[in-house]
Amino acid sequence: MEIIDCMGLTCPQPVLKTRAYLLAHPDTTGFGVSVDNAAASENVKRFLENQGFEVTIDSRGERIVITAAQTCSVPGAPAASTPVQKPEFEPGRDRGEDARTLIVIARNLLGDGDAALGRKLMLNFINTLPEMGSALWRVVCLNAGVKLTIEGAETLPGLQRLVDEGVSLLVCGTCLDHYRLLESKRVGETTNMLDIVTSLQHAEKVITI
Repeated sequence: MEIIDCMGLTCPQPVLKTRAYLLAHPDTTGFGVSVDNAAASENVKRFLENQGFEVTIDSRGERIVITAAQTCSVPGAPAASTPVQKPEFEPGRDRGEDARTLIVIARNLLGDGDAALGRKLMLNFINTLPEMGSALWRVVCLNAGVKLTIEGAETLPGLQRLVDEGVSLLVCGTCLDHYRLLESKRVGETTNMLDIVTSLQHAEKVITI
């Protein structure tokens, strides 16, 4: 089985190399990807699952091997290749075609000045976002903004409400890994810079906080 070596690569390079391999080998029925961090492992796993592969993960010390096997719809039938898709995040996919507003939250405080006030304002902001209605398509949390999605965060219920109402929430895996919060995230999809950039490209309006 061929193994794509992505050891030492940071987001989004492991996903990009995996995607390039699939484009070059459209008839592959199985291969592996080796990475050395949990964020890359999660991102590659999610990408491969979106391409129709069954995925298993094997941790071997610092080396994590993600194995992809193409599924068959009929037992005993040859595995059919799946065309490589664009990142799955398209405008309106979650909330209807009028949902085109993307909000990027790059910090865990709102505004400059007093930190306690900043935390309170951010909490109020998250809890008020449902007032945007169906226009709100996606929220992206990156850098310190990922701290809003972890266990114990005051903002967790508000973000969960948005997800329950159909808003897509992407949480930067590299940022979670940097702050050592991968295991603490409780809401949203762990994502990579490829999906974030694609979201920016498709959004009709981008608001950065």
